[in-house]
Formats: sequence, C-alpha cells, structure tokens
Amino acid sequence: MNSIGVAIVGCGGITLQNHLPGLALCPDARVVALCDQDPATLERARQQTGVDVGSTHFEDIVKRDDVQAIIIATPNCTHAPIAHAAIAAGKHVLCEKPLAMDATEAARMADAAEKAGVRHMTAFTYRFVPAMRYLAHLVRQGVLGDIHHYRCCRLQDWGDRDLGWRQMRDLAGTGELGDMLSHRIDFAHLLVGPFRRLVANLKRVHDSRGGKPSELDDWVAILADFRNGATGVLESSKLASGRNESWRSLDYVEINGTRASAVFFTGKWNELQMGRLGGEGLEIVAVPKEFHVWPGSPRDPADGDPLVTFRYDQAFEFIDAIRNQRPCRPDFHDAVRVQTVMDATVRSASEGRWVELDLP
Repeated sequence: MNSIGVAIVGCGGITLQNHLPGLALCPDARVVALCDQDPATLERARQQTGVDVGSTHFEDIVKRDDVQAIIIATPNCTHAPIAHAAIAAGKHVLCEKPLAMDATEAARMADAAEKAGVRHMTAFTYRFVPAMRYLAHLVRQGVLGDIHHYRCCRLQDWGDRDLGWRQMRDLAGTGELGDMLSHRIDFAHLLVGPFRRLVANLKRVHDSRGGKPSELDDWVAILADFRNGATGVLESSKLASGRNESWRSLDYVEINGTRASAVFFTGKWNELQMGRLGGEGLEIVAVPKEFHVWPGSPRDPADGDPLVTFRYDQAFEFIDAIRNQRPCRPDFHDAVRVQTVMDATVRSASEGRWVELDLP
C-alpha cells in the first residue's frame, strides 16, 4: 500500500475544519472521494478540495477499490449503517462521536470492526490537546498520587439558536450529553478509570430553537463514583450566557490526588495549573515540548492557531495506525464505554435514581 485512499462521508463544518487539514499533513494519505446527502454541501466540498469523485450515496463510496479508509462525519443516527457498510467492505473507519445511538449499537460496531480486522477510531478530538496529553502522562506516572476527585465543567453560550439535526431526537439521540459531555466522560476514563455508579439530571430549557422544535437537553450534570474509589462531578451547558463558545468558553478539568492537584483548560493548550499537597496554591506548569504534537506527527505547533491545529493530529493517528497495522487511540471500544455511561445518564435522569455500571 503506497498511498492510503480516504473517503469522507459527511462534508460539513467538522470535515472542513478538522479532517481535511489533518489529512493534508499525512504524506501517506490522499482524499479520493467525498460523500454528502446534500448535493449543495457536496459540491462546495468538491470545489474546495479539488476531489472529482463525489456521491450522495455512501453505499457507492465504500465499495470503491481506491478507498482503503472511511471518515464518517454525519448525524449520529447514520454512524452505524455507514460504519457497518464500510467494515463489510474491508475499510478502516474513523467515526465522529458519539459513535452510536446507544451502547448496544456501539458494541456491535466495535465487534464488527474487530472481526473484520480493520482499524477503528473514534473522534474524541480533545485527547490530542497537548495539555491533556501531559496531564494523562502525569497521572500515569503517579505524580498526583491516588486520585480522590475528578471534576469537569463545559460552559458555552449558544442561546436559543438553531442547532440543526443536533436538536432532533431521532437524528442525534441526546443533546448536550452526546455533543459535549461525551468528550469529558472520555477524559474521565482516560484519567481516572471506569465509572462504578452515577446519578444524573438532564434539562431542556428551550423547546424551540431558531423557530424549530428542540427535543433534547441543553444542560446535563453527573455525580459519579469510580471503581477506584474516586468521586466525579461533570457538568455541561449550552446556556451559560456571556461565556462565548468553542475554545473561548470555559472547558475545565481538575484532578485532585493524594500528592497533588492539576487543572486543565482547553484554551491553555501548552500549560497546566498544579499544586502540591501542603503547598500554597496552584502554579502554572509549562507542557514540555515533546507533548506539543502527537508522537510522529509532522505538524509544526508554531504554524497556525494551536487551539485549532492540535485537531489535525487525530488524522495522523488514524493513518499511522493503518500504516503500521496497530490499534488506533482512541478506538471504538473507548466509544462503547462512553456510550454506556451516556445511556446510564439518560436512565438515571429519567428514573431519578443512582445507576450501577459494569464497565470493562
């Protein structure tokens, strides 16, 4: 395999912002086909990329001989059928999160990919932030000691604007839970380990967005116990007026251990805040340069806005895993664990009780 042919299914904003620039940095990859069910969106992507091959039907794209890998960036309800078609055709798959509409569906996708022997990856993009990678390293090295507490808070100001398919239950499954808190659930697994039980609440404030019905949660919060004895508090909202959005808004993770505490802000890509047991408070700690890019990535962290360009390392990880026939990080199994927590969150909020989990 001299060059890895990639097809992208779903040519909206995420593809243009994350996937295409990332693939452009991968000398082993070339985009050979595009697919979107909306002809106008497809045509805009073809004009921007210069890729001649396009279709509004993913079934045509996944069967192409010049395609070895598929990137799925479509509404959540379509992830499973596209992924299964690609896997059945022997294609490697990178899929946006949340992977599926529920944990059972996600597990079937993971099992199918494993049985087919294809690489599978889930787009938990914030794992590629240098500060998050360094924080995970410090936790693994025991610098913080045994973990007592995990907390995260994601606050954005989206008001009542139209969210498109993301406000429709049949297309998205969940609202803020799947859209934003899924990333922070993945952080928790990466930094602390499996959830043991949780109690949660979901709330929809706006029944209408942009003049259209809104069926899903604007806000979500989880109180959790982890298998290792740590506690967790997770909150995410689209209704934090004045907080702005994207990396300009609050995206905060804190870990408290027996030896030290550490704080991560997405907007501070190259630093953490840390404090030692018995110390006088938190101090800024620079992220070492070896964590500024994903191992092996050709990306120059000084080129472009680092709060955007860290996302490009995701594509490198996918292509490198294909090239070297190794598991991707993070993979579909990570997505199944996140989806299991999401399902428990919905159940807890609906039934008003603690829900036990049995995660691998």
